[in-house]
Amino acid sequence: MVIMTLDHTRDFFIHAGYGSPTNLATTTPVYFFTRWITHFCAPTFVFLSGVSAYLASTRRSPGELRAFLLKRGLWLILAEMFFMSFALTLNLQFNMIVLLVLWAIGFSMILLALLSHASLKVIAVVGCAIFFWHNILDFVQLPKTGAANFFITMFLTASGAAFPLGKDRVLLDAYAVIPWTGVMLLGYVFGAMFRSSFDVGRRRYILRLTGLSLIILFVLLRYFNLYGDPSPWSTQKTSVMSVVSFFNTTKSPPSLMYLCMTLGPVLVLLSLIENVKSKFADVLIVYGNVPFVYYFTHIYLIRFFDIVVFFATGHNTGQIAIPNQPFFFQPPDFGFSLPIVYLIWLLIVIMLYFPCRWYGNYKRTHQQWWLSYL
Repeated sequence: MVIMTLDHTRDFFIHAGYGSPTNLATTTPVYFFTRWITHFCAPTFVFLSGVSAYLASTRRSPGELRAFLLKRGLWLILAEMFFMSFALTLNLQFNMIVLLVLWAIGFSMILLALLSHASLKVIAVVGCAIFFWHNILDFVQLPKTGAANFFITMFLTASGAAFPLGKDRVLLDAYAVIPWTGVMLLGYVFGAMFRSSFDVGRRRYILRLTGLSLIILFVLLRYFNLYGDPSPWSTQKTSVMSVVSFFNTTKSPPSLMYLCMTLGPVLVLLSLIENVKSKFADVLIVYGNVPFVYYFTHIYLIRFFDIVVFFATGHNTGQIAIPNQPFFFQPPDFGFSLPIVYLIWLLIVIMLYFPCRWYGNYKRTHQQWWLSYL
C-alpha cells in the first residue's frame, strides 16, 4: 500500500513533460522503474483478497460466505463508482465514472461467491485456466461493435475503455475483471495453506516453488516472445533500455507475463517474510491493518494537496476544469520533477501513520457491523 501511494502521487504531481513512464521513446530507466515497482500492487491486492476470502470461509457456513462475498463485492463496486470516482476527478457532476482495482476485486468476489460451493480442485482448475490461457484472446478476432463488444471489453479486454452514458457522462473501465478473477481464485486456493493447522514448512516450500516457477516461466516466454503478452519486447538503442523493454509488460488487461513477473516474486517474498520481526515491519503492519480506509484516505489526501499546490503555484479558478481533461485541478503546466514527487509521497505516507494506527486500534476494540466494510 505504501508503494501504491507512490504510483498515485506520481499520477497527480508529475509534470506533464515527463510523459508516460512506459513510453520507451520518452521514458528514462529511473522513471520507468518508478512505475514498474508499483505494478506489484494490484496483483498482490487481488491475490491476497482471495486468501482472505478463504480464511473468511473457515469462520462461516457456505451460505454465510456467499452472502458475505456478494455484499462485500457490491460494496466495493459502489465505493469505486461514487467515492473513488469523485476522489479522482473532484467533479460533483460525475461526468466520468471510473472502474479501477476496487471494481476488479468487487466483481471477482461476486464471481467467487458463485463458485464458492465448488471444491478447491474445481476452483483451482478454473483459476489456472483463466490465469494461463486468457491471452489466447490476443490471437482471436473479437467483435468490434454491439453488445458482444461491450461485454467482451468490460470483462476481458478493457484497458481504459470509455463507454458513453448519455450526453455528458462516460464510464471508464481500466480493469477487465475476468483475468483478475483468475488471480483471486488462485489466491482463494492458496488460502487453504494459511490455515493454522497447515504445516508452516510445507507452506513456505509451496509458495517458494510456485513463485520461482512463475519467474522462470516469465523469463522463458518473455525472452522468446512466445506467448503471454500482446506487446513483445525488443532490442533498444542501449542495453539498459532493452532491459526496460523486457520488463515493460501489459497491465491492462493483465497479461500472463505481467502476472508472472509480479506474483512470482511476491510468492517467494511471502515464503521468506512470514515471521519477520522488526520495527519497520511493525510500521508497515499499521497500514496493512486498515487497507480500505488507507486506500481512500490516501487518495483524498493526495487530492487535497493537489488543490493546495494548484493555488499556491499561481493557478486560478478558471484553470480548474480544462477541456478534454476529466480530472479537475490538473492544468497542462502543473506538476513537479520526479524527486519532488518522491518527497510528496513520503510526506503523505508519514501523515497517514497515526490516523491508521488509531483506526486499527479502534477496529480491534469495537465490534460494530459496519467495521467489516471499512
